[in-house]
Amino acid sequence: MRIAFDVSPLSHPLLGIGNYIRGSLAGLVEASAGQHEIVAFAPTSILGPDRIRGALKGIDVELRTWRLPYSHAVRTAWSTLGHPAAERLLGPLDVLHFSDWMYPPQRAGVRATTIHDLVPLHHPEWTTARTRSMHTRKYRNTARTCDVVFVNSDYTGRDVTETLGIPPDRVRVAHPAVKEAFRADGPAADLGAPYVLTVATLEPRKNLQTLVEAHRLLTGDLQLAVVGSEGWGEQPLLDDPRIHRLGYVSDAELARLYRGAAVAVYPSRYEGFGIPVIEAMACGVPVVASAHPSLDEACGDAAVRADPDDPAAIAAAIESALVDRDRLAAAGREHAKRFTWRAVGETFLRGYEEATR
Repeated sequence: MRIAFDVSPLSHPLLGIGNYIRGSLAGLVEASAGQHEIVAFAPTSILGPDRIRGALKGIDVELRTWRLPYSHAVRTAWSTLGHPAAERLLGPLDVLHFSDWMYPPQRAGVRATTIHDLVPLHHPEWTTARTRSMHTRKYRNTARTCDVVFVNSDYTGRDVTETLGIPPDRVRVAHPAVKEAFRADGPAADLGAPYVLTVATLEPRKNLQTLVEAHRLLTGDLQLAVVGSEGWGEQPLLDDPRIHRLGYVSDAELARLYRGAAVAVYPSRYEGFGIPVIEAMACGVPVVASAHPSLDEACGDAAVRADPDDPAAIAAAIESALVDRDRLAAAGREHAKRFTWRAVGETFLRGYEEATR
């Protein structure tokens, strides 16, 4: 098969979706074992090609990019106008797998995409107007045209079937994994005092203000370290001297921060899967996570769960995790081993092949 794989989101700093795209492409190349031709492609902004090449370092894949001054507008026009067909730019295709950012037209072959969550439909107040517009159009096109739809969890798969009306036999679950940097052995960060770590873009859905309120209820010198890019909407109040706002950090630094943490907390109100949960587990740190069912698969039985809207419940869960630290850390490491990018790649290949029958 000749597979065209859209990597446009890799032109931005890698967050959850970008990490999934990068990892799933690596898994697809590994699972393919040279039997299929894979072309990564992206219409992107001026700086995008260099960022994409950096993100794909170590993955043996052909990359085609087009530098565009107004890349978002071009991707939107390419999707909504329905021409030219992807084959005009990429040559003959057996599979076109597109991302969240666009839904290019094609003449023939298997049409595939990945849906990470349906937050813009269920909770538009947690997203920007641009995100709502872009994703809503993509969801409609997906339901109408795609032969196979990949999702990152069973939870999202059920949601896609129930909300978008996509038949279950067109949906395939491909759970994410973590990068090699996230492992228990290696140097640990030292912030001068024990700390709770949370990793999330600063946006309403991630629910960081509730965690800040929970942190205030904790006694002793336990600090709170917040890793994450600037987001949108109402921002958490991080002016407490016991809170360390660290911003966006490299994978190597994030792994150090995980390994040095007393507990990792992920209080998100809603996720497609929740990659930071298994990143923390792979690094050997106990995890406290939101009790929302969208996080069930990421957590398994290896995390302490708490009501994301109850600061006292989150504080109590942190204290419980501190007491049960060794058992939770061991259980988390075993749970995280279940998830591999090779398995994602194998799921993609099976989905493509079954769609051709």
